[in-house]
Amino acid sequence: MDLKAKLPDAGETVLLYGTTPPRLGTSPENVALAAEKLATRLANLPLDGVVLYDIQDETGRTELPRPFPFVGTIDPREYAKRFRLPAIVYKALGMMEERDWRAWLQDSKNSIRFLSVVGRPASGKRYPLPLSRAIRIAANTEGFVVGGVVIAERHDAERSEAARLLAKGIEGCGYFISQTVYQAAPTQRLLADYLRDCRGAGLAPQRIILTFAPCGREKTLAFLRWLGVNVPADTERAIFGAADPLARSIQVCRDNLRRILDGAYASHIPLGVNVESVSINRDEIDASVDLFHALQEVLAGR
Repeated sequence: MDLKAKLPDAGETVLLYGTTPPRLGTSPENVALAAEKLATRLANLPLDGVVLYDIQDETGRTELPRPFPFVGTIDPREYAKRFRLPAIVYKALGMMEERDWRAWLQDSKNSIRFLSVVGRPASGKRYPLPLSRAIRIAANTEGFVVGGVVIAERHDAERSEAARLLAKGIEGCGYFISQTVYQAAPTQRLLADYLRDCRGAGLAPQRIILTFAPCGREKTLAFLRWLGVNVPADTERAIFGAADPLARSIQVCRDNLRRILDGAYASHIPLGVNVESVSINRDEIDASVDLFHALQEVLAGR
């Protein structure tokens, strides 16, 4: 079954691997080498596709100092051509106007099929193209399977992420990929409320793919937190108090997925897993493959 057919099928689990394209200025030879290394690393994994992120400078989202300097990447659309697996390409809207967005979509029709539309890092500002309209335009452009981003940590009494998911689904999103999960409770609450809202609206839930990442260094953890990932203090102590922090982080992720799957909603919402590495360190990159196997075991036992 191909990815397009699998995404809406509640009886199927979707497995993805997320990565960031090489930095801007990387030579074509080194871009090819990076893609070849990644393809080799993923060759034996039963993946349905790869996720290629479109990173943006998010300094407006938080006052915390960025642990690593911002460096742009090559166009994810170009990097997608180097993989045999289907690629879900993220596109950050930034300050795009509607005419620019329509032009980008037309330029992309022959190079990508799966598109994840990303809003802006800073809230409370006015932008020339609202995220909701950008999603509707993309969903009504022939050739695209459109998705979006879900962040469980922003689901609270003041701002319902469940309601946002419902609205984005109506606007044209057929799947959502989560921010990195490092605690189960926010995702459990979100999924339960999302299922409730879908039932109230008489609509079927869309696919939600949960992202997990290994973490074996304090600087990697600082970067995750800077990105907005909520890592509880006791989780941090458990990881870095262990003899093997990377192995402990994999255990944390495995336990979180198990807790999430224990919810009654899990048999009604199509779910999936996306494993990523947010690090350039070889041991953490290799650990992402170990994490994939660990999460696959959890899914097999659900």
